[in-house]
Amino acid sequence: MECISVFDMLKIGVGPSSSHTLGPWRAAELFLKELRERLIFNKVYHIRIDLYGSLSLTGVGHATDLAVMLGLSGADPEYVPVEDISNIIARINESQTLHLGGEMYINFIPETDIVFNKDFLPFHANGMSFTVEYEGGESYTSTFYSIGGGFVVKEHTIENTENEEIKASFPFPIDKATELLAYCQQENKTISEIVYENEKSIRTEEEIHNELLRVWNTMLECMYIGCHTEGILPGGLNVRRRAYDMHVKLKGEIPYNTPSEWLDTIRKTKVYFRQILKWVSCFALAVNEVNASLGRVVTAPTNGSSGVIPAVLMYYLVIENHKASDKEIKQFLLVAGEIGSIFKKGATISAAMGGCQAEIGVSSAMAAGALCELMGGTPEQVMIAAEIAMEHHLGLTCDPIGGLVQVPCIERNTMGAIKAINAAELALDTDPKNAKVPLDKVVNTMWETAKDMNNKYKETSEGGLAIAVNLADC
Repeated sequence: MECISVFDMLKIGVGPSSSHTLGPWRAAELFLKELRERLIFNKVYHIRIDLYGSLSLTGVGHATDLAVMLGLSGADPEYVPVEDISNIIARINESQTLHLGGEMYINFIPETDIVFNKDFLPFHANGMSFTVEYEGGESYTSTFYSIGGGFVVKEHTIENTENEEIKASFPFPIDKATELLAYCQQENKTISEIVYENEKSIRTEEEIHNELLRVWNTMLECMYIGCHTEGILPGGLNVRRRAYDMHVKLKGEIPYNTPSEWLDTIRKTKVYFRQILKWVSCFALAVNEVNASLGRVVTAPTNGSSGVIPAVLMYYLVIENHKASDKEIKQFLLVAGEIGSIFKKGATISAAMGGCQAEIGVSSAMAAGALCELMGGTPEQVMIAAEIAMEHHLGLTCDPIGGLVQVPCIERNTMGAIKAINAAELALDTDPKNAKVPLDKVVNTMWETAKDMNNKYKETSEGGLAIAVNLADC
């Protein structure tokens, strides 16, 4: 049984896409590791990257080409200053050299050494191959697949049993919602408590505390940056940032200097129904506008859906519970991460495999369940909240205009956040005995829907809005 940590589901990285940017970036890092293990790193004099399928079709709009260059240059997406990214890329283009692994320079021409192949590899829609030539006229090729949420695998990873001890390390291994509920009943614990026990088997309590708060602080900073940045998003669609304008109208006159002070001032603003809707939408827009401009976000579970969970958690902190502390933040993230892992194991979190239901749908389910527990919901009601949120995203297509994570992607995060809040409220008023659709059933249904969906609606920009609205029209 695969044991997925909360920190696998909530990764810190750079936008605009977890599967098309963060995944290829991590794949490039893994390739460098292979070169070192094979003792050929220092012998390399040429490298070529082949992008396939969805990575090729929307690669430029998702900055896939930039991501592999950054990964091969040794930059870390968690820590590289985002303001340095454009300089690194500019140096590569101007010098036509690549600082491989940050250690040595080799000739590199992006226009010819990064190849966009429209063919799909059979294993997964997001395939990429790295090929190096090295001393003696030898060559080495390795193929990776970005399967959503920043996860990267090789074709035979699933059959590889070398890490069985690691996979079996959780005291409460979970594949399905029914198993999670059984543990909650058996141990008389909440979902967050069960997940916390699993995390303690691989990390210290201090590490869990620090990492969860680092995830939240990254989310908070992302919302803050997005709400305080105006202008036009890059990429050619000429999309105007909206979070800034919404925030100006909502924020009031109380001064602040930091993201945490900002959060406190929002608590003092009006909380009429319309203002609540606007605040939640503003938070979600802010995150995904930062994501669209190669900013740092948290995959939740993907970059394209990274605004839903921060917006819903912020809603709880500034509207529902002004006394909430780190305890509630950690609780929310633990529940959200576990629900996301259930979807990943039973279906997919890759839009290239399942359409946008795999991104916004999953993130909405994660947020709904997490909010439900914070609002006093039982484990059964948490599962109902997650099920309701996904049920009303089934079949959602992924059809980004121009291959950019902007239209309709950014707005979809606002809709996913609002649906998550509503789903949590519906679940709180539902007797589990009267629930008709178990979460595991909706996970299975989502996967069957994904398999039935036409490929043109799976992050290829070959259908839907992507062809109804031309880049030239914008």
